Amino acid sequence: RDLISVDDVMEELGLGPNGSLIYCMEYLLENLDWLQDELESFDDDEYLILDCPGQIELYTHIPVMRRVIDQMRMWGYESSMMSTFVVDATFVCDAPKFISGSLLSLSAMIAMELPHVNVLSKCDLVEEERVDRILDVESATELWSMEEYASSAAAAFDDDDGAKKDDDDEEISKEERKLIELRRRKRNRLTEAICSLLDDYTMVSFLPLNITDEDSIDHVLSVVDHTVQYGEDIECRGAEQDDTAEDEDGDK
Repeated sequence: RDLISVDDVMEELGLGPNGSLIYCMEYLLENLDWLQDELESFDDDEYLILDCPGQIELYTHIPVMRRVIDQMRMWGYESSMMSTFVVDATFVCDAPKFISGSLLSLSAMIAMELPHVNVLSKCDLVEEERVDRILDVESATELWSMEEYASSAAAAFDDDDGAKKDDDDEEISKEERKLIELRRRKRNRLTEAICSLLDDYTMVSFLPLNITDEDSIDHVLSVVDHTVQYGEDIECRGAEQDDTAEDEDGDK
């Protein structure tokens, strides 16, 4: 916002939110020296988090973020960079949305080519059993099969219920059902292909994050630290140092 803001672009150029965001990111690319100066103002041992926009087109359709990352590599940040893809648990509690979120994550992971961690945020707003049920499934194809089974059971129940209608309604219902079934089969073929793609890569997994659970926060942080090897150059406290400290305490 110190360089440019979406609100200012919307007001001055009359663009919509997405168009203004793309304009801002392209403006950043033209002023990368500003970003470099900002990054160099921090010490080498400081932990930097760049909160990036959530619009997926910035990572998949337009190579804006990739160019920023490539430039940061040239500045010497390559060994300490990683990306974290955050998806709301409230968004992925049902199978189709979870598969969609997984595909977006995979797309961003491939486009950015960085060590990558997926985080399922806002787990405190969703029942833990629902989150565990989604995360415990080993493959996207299996998850979709479970969804299809549940949908088929619900459809069979609706058919039994609809048998009580009169003949005219039943004829109309049959035609509608044929169209619905045709669209469902086409959609299912696409979904099955997406699930197969996710299973072939076997790269997408999520860490649940519950901000009310300290252990959950520590686990996500430790995974991120391990990914960028943060703190590994810090000298370990040896036994001799511990003995010296104990002797000093005893002397006091």
